[in-house]
Amino acid sequence: QHRPAAPRAARETMAPPAQQPQRQRSRSPRVRAEMDAKKAHDDGPKDASMLDGHSAQEIFEGASSFTGYTYDDLICMPGRIDFGVHEVALHGNFTKKIRLKTPIVSSPMDTVTEGKMAIAMALEGGIGVIHTNLPIEEQAREVAKVKRFESGFIMDPVCILPTMSVQELDKLRESSGFNGYPVTQDGRMGSRLLGLVTRRDTDFVQDRTVPVSSIMTTLDRLVTADEGVDLLAANGILKESKKGKLPVVSKQRHLVALMSRKDLQKNKDHPNATKDANKQLMVAAAIGTRSADRDRVRALVAAGVDAVIIDSSQGDSVFQHEMVRWLKREYPDLQVVGGNVVTKRQAKHLIDCGVDALRVGMGIGSICTTQEVCACGRAQASAVYNVAKLAKAHGVPILADGGISSPGHIVKALCLGAGAAMCGSLLAGTEETPGDYIYAENGQRLKRYRGMGSIDAMKKGSDDRYFGSGAALKVAQGVSGTVQDKGSVHRYVPYLVQGLRHGMQDIGAKSVDELRQQLYGGQLRFELRSAAAQREGGVHGLHSFERRLFS
Repeated sequence: QHRPAAPRAARETMAPPAQQPQRQRSRSPRVRAEMDAKKAHDDGPKDASMLDGHSAQEIFEGASSFTGYTYDDLICMPGRIDFGVHEVALHGNFTKKIRLKTPIVSSPMDTVTEGKMAIAMALEGGIGVIHTNLPIEEQAREVAKVKRFESGFIMDPVCILPTMSVQELDKLRESSGFNGYPVTQDGRMGSRLLGLVTRRDTDFVQDRTVPVSSIMTTLDRLVTADEGVDLLAANGILKESKKGKLPVVSKQRHLVALMSRKDLQKNKDHPNATKDANKQLMVAAAIGTRSADRDRVRALVAAGVDAVIIDSSQGDSVFQHEMVRWLKREYPDLQVVGGNVVTKRQAKHLIDCGVDALRVGMGIGSICTTQEVCACGRAQASAVYNVAKLAKAHGVPILADGGISSPGHIVKALCLGAGAAMCGSLLAGTEETPGDYIYAENGQRLKRYRGMGSIDAMKKGSDDRYFGSGAALKVAQGVSGTVQDKGSVHRYVPYLVQGLRHGMQDIGAKSVDELRQQLYGGQLRFELRSAAAQREGGVHGLHSFERRLFS
């Protein structure tokens, strides 16, 4: 039997039989194979089996995510390198409006950041936060030092009394590390300059009990510059006179600044410096939540502070909420950093109050015992990832505060969504930190370093940070100790920066923004490390070794 033919209209609408794809004769099989391979490489692996490790979302938000992870628990999977290490851009956000070329912030601790450290950090492209364990006037004065700073001018040189003995000067040299000292009438900056004493004045003095006034180079024999001299003219005077130090004096012969040939060479070029619209260095300062801190804010704003950080170990309090609202109402242009927080709920409460950035970390610093004493806190990698993801949705950057002891930890903080890393112990022991050097029995040069929750720091006023200012018994949430001398920030921070660049190059991210895109797109992969893997990832298997960070 034959089937009736379909109507003509139906035949026209029927799909034609499948045809074999025409061969492209214009390209050889070898060329097509190369193009196909390139396309597969550019598109990335489509097969999930080709993706090593896990995305951050799988690690921190998976159904079986019951563990808090630290930086050392994670390792980043390497990516594809198609750029040079010099092309890596490290620009990150300190707050909504303050962007850093070096995503490193010095912590507001009384053994880490005062004016000198804040100047050095800003020159290197980061920013310093001046601690709050100071009277209001002194903290405002430290802020003003940073805002008045001009590259090459030393605004707060160590001055000595004319009655100081050479023997006492020897001890001062050991502790401060300087060779030349202005001698002023009352031993302070700003008073009448009497002379200058350098090592060449004291090297051949037999009787070390004589006063420095008897061996110093007196004012009438000194080469000086008048107040208001610019950097170029001062450099010319130093070059012509062949001197190492140049005091800058007022008409009344009061010391207003000191210039050093060494510092001029060091400060001549800082292209990454963090500056405001007026070309002044930027600086932040810490405050508390007491009513007296409102007077502190007024003084800091008058001194020119660019941002304030509300310094509290647990930031989700009604006291901080009220302070943030007051700050944004009274000083809407002032950048306000809230914290510390480690959970999304804490972060959301402060974001709702109007903060411009969040400080993340609780109980994970090398000198902090909050988790041990109070049984409260969070592993830092988990805290940074979870808070950063929520804050990103609201356009609020975060600072990863604590738990950082190497450039690799900073890389991991940025990989987990941080805009910058806040460092305490990592920068402690540098020349620019407050305090004098001390020497261990083996001759090693050290500096004191303590947590703001230590009893020593609490006695100076930081107990308000732990809501303990009215308590009769102070419970320590930190310890005091010493750290090894690390040299100058101007040598140490470039080492950290180069480490960051190499780390990001290995990961395959050309910028912090690109790193964040990979994080939330799932291309940035991580793996969890066993205890054995962590040991394997460090120096091991040697009888002894010498660790040199850079050369």
